[in-house]
Amino acid sequence: MQALLAEASQLTWPMALALAWVLGELASRRAGVPRISTYALVGFALSHAQIGLLPRPGESAVMLVANLAMGLVLFEFGYRINLRWLRSNPWLSAGGLLDSLATFGAVYAVAAAFDTGPLVAALLAALAVATSPVEILHVVNERRSTGQVTERAMHLSALNCVLAVVTFNAVIGFWAFRSSGSLWHATSNSLAVLALSAGLGALFALAVPPLLRALGRMEHTATLGFAIAVTVLTALAHWLKVSPVLATLAFGLLVRHHRVTLHPAQRNFGVLGELLTVLLFVFIGATLAWTRVASGLQLALAIVAVRFAVKMAAPLLVARLSGSSWRKGALAGLALSPMSALVIALLVQTRYMGINLMDQLAPLAGATLLLGLLGPVLAQLALKWAHELPEPPQR
Repeated sequence: MQALLAEASQLTWPMALALAWVLGELASRRAGVPRISTYALVGFALSHAQIGLLPRPGESAVMLVANLAMGLVLFEFGYRINLRWLRSNPWLSAGGLLDSLATFGAVYAVAAAFDTGPLVAALLAALAVATSPVEILHVVNERRSTGQVTERAMHLSALNCVLAVVTFNAVIGFWAFRSSGSLWHATSNSLAVLALSAGLGALFALAVPPLLRALGRMEHTATLGFAIAVTVLTALAHWLKVSPVLATLAFGLLVRHHRVTLHPAQRNFGVLGELLTVLLFVFIGATLAWTRVASGLQLALAIVAVRFAVKMAAPLLVARLSGSSWRKGALAGLALSPMSALVIALLVQTRYMGINLMDQLAPLAGATLLLGLLGPVLAQLALKWAHELPEPPQR
């Protein structure tokens, strides 16, 4: 009997993915809700911490597959970023920097007002800086959005992502300093993680395109070749205990910078990318426990509110200086609402480093759940109000 139950438990993840996909399609077609919001809700409802259908995410190979899914999306997102545009429009970059600094300061002040310790407040603030490229890119691809708000949201999200990773690793370095007492060890370790992560991405960006060209027919093999490269890069980053987020993002950024062309039909890595997206967001929902969400809900609501206000205000302040209108600046800020996928990726990274922060950061669970459900909806609304979604076909 026990053997039969053990074999049946292997079906839980496939059945959860099937349920999430069906409900996501229904929610998208009937209510216009982004599919990924439904996927995350299904994962949360079925997780080990709720009804216990799914095993703990860290106790199965699903974590590795979810990390691969994250790597593929971050690579594609990095490929969509135009570094030359950021250089030619410094006010856009200034808006991203202002957004990140103001978000960190505002969330730190709110967390401190709730009597959290300085280190916990700094961790919450660093993670709140993040705007997840994963949700934004999925909404853009799903709704086929194009336009100024779309591009600004993606570029500002990339800046937020890099600054969040740097800030988070700096705070983790200080955490290590408190544990070891060695400032040099903590600082050098944090800087080494960042440098090695970016260096790995740069190395792959230099090595993979020439290899694909040498194999010939690059326009047909590039998508599969880059998918395999991202798989290897993600596994290597975890083995070296560095940031797969920064490594895969740097890989995509530099591939685009070197003007390597991906086949347009294979954006989002085709059907495989869609399947991995379902798994990724079910996994994100499954990492959250209702007990943690409820215990830190008051602070979570405060963090979400102040983060929302800053994300709206910063792009608005530099909108005219960066060549946009006030309205489009505000809508670009609204599109920066999602953060859940990147937060979970950074927390998973700390587990590989032997640090489990989820228990200390209960308010983060509530903020992650709220923005996991609402973030994609708000991003989609911003793109809709900017008139950057294609008109539905006339019936």
